[in-house]
Amino acid sequence: MAMTRRSLRWGALATTALMAAILPLAAAGGQAQALEQDGKNIFVVGVLQDVDNLNPFKGITVAAYESWALTYGYLTGYSAEDFSSVPAIAETWEPSEDGLTWTYHLRDDAMFSDGEPLTSADVVYSFQRVIDGESIEKTNYGSYVKNIESVKATDDYTVEMLIKAPSPIMNNLAVPILPEHIWSEISADELGKYTNEPDSDPPGMIGSGPFVMTDAVKDQYYRYTVNPNWYGEQPNIDGIEFKIYQNDNGLVTALQNGEIDFADDIQANLFSTLEGQDNITAKSSQYSGFNYLTFNGGAQLTDGTPIGTGHPSLKDPVVREAIHYAIDQEALVDRTLDGRGTPGETFIPPIYGDYHLTIEDPITYDPGYANQLLDDAGYTKGTDGIRTMPDGSDPLVYNLYSRQNSKTSQTTIELLGEWLKAIGIDSTSESVSEGRLYGIAGDGTYDMYEWGWVVEPDPDYQTSVFTCGQMSYETGSGKIWAGLNDSFYCNKEYDQLYDQQANEIDRSARADIVKQAQQMVYDANAYIVTEYYDYLQAYRSDRYTNFTEQPSDNGAILFQYGTYSYLSIEPVTEGSSGSSDSSSSNTAMIVGGVAAAAVLVGLIVWLATRGRRGSDADVE
Repeated sequence: MAMTRRSLRWGALATTALMAAILPLAAAGGQAQALEQDGKNIFVVGVLQDVDNLNPFKGITVAAYESWALTYGYLTGYSAEDFSSVPAIAETWEPSEDGLTWTYHLRDDAMFSDGEPLTSADVVYSFQRVIDGESIEKTNYGSYVKNIESVKATDDYTVEMLIKAPSPIMNNLAVPILPEHIWSEISADELGKYTNEPDSDPPGMIGSGPFVMTDAVKDQYYRYTVNPNWYGEQPNIDGIEFKIYQNDNGLVTALQNGEIDFADDIQANLFSTLEGQDNITAKSSQYSGFNYLTFNGGAQLTDGTPIGTGHPSLKDPVVREAIHYAIDQEALVDRTLDGRGTPGETFIPPIYGDYHLTIEDPITYDPGYANQLLDDAGYTKGTDGIRTMPDGSDPLVYNLYSRQNSKTSQTTIELLGEWLKAIGIDSTSESVSEGRLYGIAGDGTYDMYEWGWVVEPDPDYQTSVFTCGQMSYETGSGKIWAGLNDSFYCNKEYDQLYDQQANEIDRSARADIVKQAQQMVYDANAYIVTEYYDYLQAYRSDRYTNFTEQPSDNGAILFQYGTYSYLSIEPVTEGSSGSSDSSSSNTAMIVGGVAAAAVLVGLIVWLATRGRRGSDADVE
C-alpha cells in the first residue's frame, strides 16, 4: 500500500529550538485523563495524510487501509507478535492433502454493522467480485485471487476454494469481506464513481470490523464509533477520531496542548523535541515502509499501447544506473530523516528478515562514475552543460514530482535536481497532491517522482507491483486507470519468478525466489529505494496506556496489520499507573513557557522586519 510522509513549511525550524522550552508547558497543562466528547471516551489521533478514497477498490494510501481495517472483516489476520497468520472471520482453515482445495470455517456470530449476519455467501461474493471483475477490482486484490479457480459455499459458514496450484498465499488472503446486500447494488459501471462514504447510496462503510465510520469531512476528520455487532471483546474506548493536520508543527503542538491523544508519523526533527517530556511517550519503531524514486521507463498499457510523455532516455538502463550512482543516499537519510533510518536497497524491507535481500555489491554515491557511464553511452554535453540523446536530439531535461504533504518528498526532489545537474541532466519540479500524483503516474506524464510503500508481511503483493499485468489499463469506457506498476518495468522472466514464489510452499525456497526478484528490480533500477525509515509516533501517556506493538520486538503501536492497539488501549484514570501529576511543577512551567513565548514573539517581529519569503519557500 502506498505510504505518505509530510510537509514542513517555512518558519518551522525557526520555532523548533523554542518548542523545547514551550512545549513542556502544554504537556503539563493537559488533562490527566482521557478527554470525553458528549460523555463518551473518544481516542483522537492526529495525522497528516487524508484518505484518498474510501472505496476499497480505489484507495491506495495508508489512511485508507487503516479505515478499512477498522470497519471490515477479513478471513485471516496477522499476529501482533510476529506477523504469523491468525484467525479472524475464519476460525479455522485447512488445505486438502494435494493442497488444491482450501476450506475455511467461518465463525457463526459475525454480523455487519447494519445488523445483517455475515455468512459464507458474503465471502463468496467478495472474492467472486474480484475474480470476475475488470481491472479496477483487481488492482488492489488481484494478486490474492489469481490462483483461485472457484469459490463456493458448502453451508452457511463454510467456504471452499479450489486453486490451480498449491500456494502459501491462501493463509493470508487480505480481501475485505463486503456485505453482498450492499455491494451487489453497485454495478461495474458505477464502481469507479462509488465513494463508499457513510452517506453514499447505497450506504458505505458497512462492515464487520470493530468500529463503524459515522462521519467524514475530507481534509478535516474521520470519526468512528464502536460497532455494537462486533463479535470480539468490546474495546475500552467508545470511538476514534482521526484529525487531519496540514503540517508537522500543528500536529505536534496539538499533541502537546491536549487537542489530540496520539500523533502519527512525526517529522524527525520535531520528534526529538518530544523525547523525555512529561506526559508524552515518544516511540521510535522499526517499520515495514520505504521511500523511493521511480523512473518512467516507458509508460504503456497492459496491452502494450504506449502512453504518456516520459523522456526516451529513461528507457535506457544505463541512464537509470548513472542516476543511481549520482544519488547520495547517506546524505538523503541525514537530510530527510535526521539520521533516523538507513539507506534503502530492495523493495522488501529488513523488518521481514527471511524475505529481505541485502545487496552484496550495492551502488554507492559516485558522480564521477555516473558521468563516465553517460559519456560512454553517447549522451554528450552541449555548451550549456546539458546532455542530449546519442543522436543529438532531445536534451535531457526531466520533469520531477514530489508530494505536497511530505517534506521528505520535497527535499528528496530538491536534492535530486542538484544531483542530476552534476551529471549533465536538467530538470523542472512540481509538488502536487497524492491524488493528482496517482493520476500522473497512471497516465505516464512524468519522468521521475518520489513516493513510498508500506509492505505487507506476505511478500506476494509487493512482488506483484513490478509485473507486466500491473501497468496502467483502459476501461471499457475508454478511461485510463493506474495499476500498481508505476515504473512500467516489464520483464517476462520477472513475471515467471513472481508466479513461482506464489506457488512455492517451502518458506526457504520461496524466500530465495523473492530475493531473485528483488535482485532483478535492483539491477534494472526500476526503483531507487532511497531509505528505510524509523516510524516516529507519540501519545499522551497521561491519557492512554496499554498500547500493543507489532511486531512485539519494538514494532509500531498504531497503523499496523490489524487493530491491536485500538482494542487494547485503556484510558488512564486518576490515580492509575499511567497518570502523571505535574501540578507541583506547573508554576515553573508557566513562567518558563511565558518567557519562551515572549522570545518567540520577538523573533517573529524581527523576521517580519527582515522582509517576507513566498509561502512556498521551504527551508531545511
